[in-house]
Amino acid sequence: MTAPLHLIRNIGISAHIDSGKTTLTERILFYTDRIHAIHDVRGKDGVGAKMDSMELERERGITIQSAATHCEWDGRHINIIDTPGHVDFTVEVERALRVLDGAVLVLCSVSGVQSQSITVDRQMKRYNVPRIAFVNKCDRQGANPFRVCDQLREKLGHNSVMAQVPIGLEEEHVGVCDLVSMKAWYYEGENGEVIREEEIPAELLEECESRREILLDAVSMFDDDLMEAMMEEKVTAELMHKAIRAATIAREITPVLCGSAYKNKGVQALLDCVIHWLPAPTDVRNEAIDMEQSEDGDEVMVEVVSDPALPLVALAFKLEDGRYGQLTYMRVYQGCMRKGDFMYNLRDGKKVKIGRLVRMHSDEMADIDEASAGDIVATFGVDCYSGDTFTDGKIELAMSSMFVPNPVISLTITPKDTKAQVNMSKALQRFTKEDPTFRVSTDAETKETIIAGMGELQLEVYVERMKREYGAEVITSPPRVAYREAITQRAEFDYTHKKQTGGSGQFGRVVGYVEPNEEADYEFVDKIRGGVIPREFIPSCNKGFKSMLKKGRLIEAPVTNIRVVLQDGSYHNVDSSDVAFQEAARGAWRQVYQRAKPIILEPVMKVQIEGPVEFHGGMVATMMQRRGVVSGVHEEENYCQIDAEVPLSEMFGYATIIRSATQGKAEFTMEFARYSPVPNSIQTEIIAAWELENKK
Repeated sequence: MTAPLHLIRNIGISAHIDSGKTTLTERILFYTDRIHAIHDVRGKDGVGAKMDSMELERERGITIQSAATHCEWDGRHINIIDTPGHVDFTVEVERALRVLDGAVLVLCSVSGVQSQSITVDRQMKRYNVPRIAFVNKCDRQGANPFRVCDQLREKLGHNSVMAQVPIGLEEEHVGVCDLVSMKAWYYEGENGEVIREEEIPAELLEECESRREILLDAVSMFDDDLMEAMMEEKVTAELMHKAIRAATIAREITPVLCGSAYKNKGVQALLDCVIHWLPAPTDVRNEAIDMEQSEDGDEVMVEVVSDPALPLVALAFKLEDGRYGQLTYMRVYQGCMRKGDFMYNLRDGKKVKIGRLVRMHSDEMADIDEASAGDIVATFGVDCYSGDTFTDGKIELAMSSMFVPNPVISLTITPKDTKAQVNMSKALQRFTKEDPTFRVSTDAETKETIIAGMGELQLEVYVERMKREYGAEVITSPPRVAYREAITQRAEFDYTHKKQTGGSGQFGRVVGYVEPNEEADYEFVDKIRGGVIPREFIPSCNKGFKSMLKKGRLIEAPVTNIRVVLQDGSYHNVDSSDVAFQEAARGAWRQVYQRAKPIILEPVMKVQIEGPVEFHGGMVATMMQRRGVVSGVHEEENYCQIDAEVPLSEMFGYATIIRSATQGKAEFTMEFARYSPVPNSIQTEIIAAWELENKK
């Protein structure tokens, strides 16, 4: 039976790579009796973390797919999604945050706010997700949670306030002081399961009192009762929890907790705060598009209420091809899903029977009979795509889909033999259905299969999964960059398309200009007056121009940032047609493109390198050798962080270079920043290489 709504918490655990998300989730599962032994993320004991169920994840010690589980704490039902940290798998974070009510932002107490922390935070803001911050790894050398709290304010713009003060740091870290109850908690026993409550140590009392005042000042404006109690000096823990909860849900403050998941310190206190401060499904406003009232791009939004008695609205946010067929993860926003009931896919109107409902625990599942509003469950046998909305047929409400970034890198893959060909196509079909950032296409001329994604690691993982899960051995080409083309100046066109073939011919004339456009990828402006081109042929002109954007005339890369303005033209009563004006537009494009001085644009990545200060010069040098522009250098306690922007084409194989330059002590992350013009000399090289390849 589903728990009452006010007792449910749907939370995600998100962070930069190696901040300890999966380790933290492992401890949460242990303390809530979901697992009975703690295993290491790196899998040194041969088992690996519960939430890293894929063999590849355990080998590499990274999370590749978000994993869902659930647990009970203090009478509350918590659905947890552990998400990857690598930017290559950013869509896993995106789809998790789309369906969650709250989140725990995990930060390393040494490294603080890093590049991927900024990306994750941006995703949380996109979906209005309230969060609490957990500063992990307080046992590490150089740990400083207070500095991390300041970075949250400076780098992410949070109103961050400490809700706990650590008792000791580095190897002396033994527990935390709670600023709400003003008690010290020490974590003892083999796995930190024994919590000893004491008075706050005398040497920390002054620090705790001053930070408690800051916390009270930040949250008192959200609760009149607390403000009154402060004046009368009768502040209670209940009043503080109520005010912190209101401020957190309103996203006006970010409470900061601290501890060490690996050393089993502070995790139970974090769970208490999840219950106290993060929202239940009823505390969050969710909206859907009313398909019956929406017309031609005008979306009418209506609120979806977390009420089991109302008609069903559920979102399929993640797909997996499991042992028993397609497993579809669902967030139920409204109404109830019952085993044996029918529901309708709003995208194609298909009626689907709910054959089996399960509650997930990483790769394990428990059968249930029903799930109601606010729950996250999975179902089998539902053929759909990620982002589809399901209803019971009584209403037509579609949950808005998640943001999906465009791929920036591609590879060509060739199967080794006929058997691999069949298995490869099965794998590609599955992966494209599961992951919206993974795209597959076929080159029309070479007939090669091209896979595209967010980074080298993502494509490498998919190629490896083809081999392991499908037995499909493939040969890959070197990675290709997703270049774009754009024009740099205004150029005018005046083109007449004439064709006489015996009966009725084709005639269409178009006059206008093209110009650069920073606001949109493509814009078509109709300035035809006086019916010189009949209204019914204007969309044909637009269609003709649009069809030419797929391949530019420099290296056949997609054309972006362009505005086409149609000013004049002429037609023939008999010979003008939809096809004639489409051809006229295509001819005009070929006529005008070179005049508009086209250039090649390349993806530029935001790169962050972190390593010991002694290798500072070497790390900067590796950036400069790659046409990188260093935008910032931060040094703290023998640790150095370099921020730079580097073209993606220069970053292939960089992992090996940075390791050899720093004796393996530095690490880097990168994510897409923007498209920028390629320097002239490089553009000439790219065009020459493309021409050479296409002559073969």
